[in-house]
Amino acid sequence: MSYVIRSVRADEWAAVKELRLAALRDPVAHLAFLETYEEAVARPDSFWQERTAGAAEGADARQQIIAEGPDGRWVATVTVLVEEPGTTDWAGFPVERKQGHVVGVFVRPEERGSGLTEVLFDAALEWAWGRGLERVRLFVHEENGRAQRFYRRVGFLPSGATVPLGDAGELELEFVLERSAVGVPFSDG
Repeated sequence: MSYVIRSVRADEWAAVKELRLAALRDPVAHLAFLETYEEAVARPDSFWQERTAGAAEGADARQQIIAEGPDGRWVATVTVLVEEPGTTDWAGFPVERKQGHVVGVFVRPEERGSGLTEVLFDAALEWAWGRGLERVRLFVHEENGRAQRFYRRVGFLPSGATVPLGDAGELELEFVLERSAVGVPFSDG
């Protein structure tokens, strides 16, 4: 099966919403996402329109990349956020380097194991390196072994940094991929 790998377009907010809601209904969503289905479904259309426009083709601060099947159905997604030095990240920690932060990784269950996630990550990393980012990071729940294995396979390594989740004593683990580790020449985009 062939897929089109591309950035979303600003007018595709309804498809962005549908794919996100599908992701949040996945059985492991509680390990993979910090948002619940109930929270997301309650958001107004204006939220989805702004979210999509901000991560659409041509946007500089973030990019949402999708895999579109031959029938036009969106089957997978990944988003890269640009984090600038001197800012604060989602967990309240200072950002010290120009880096990417991978979020919102989702592949529909029937497409898993096909190699599609690797192709999506290649596109996400190409976008990140093209912006002059020094490294790309992501956070994964300590109990999400499947995701951890995948991230290691594509070159991400645990940094040792962790972020506590709520009062349950659970942790998110930071995984990083340094630009220098993949031999990408430096360019500031």
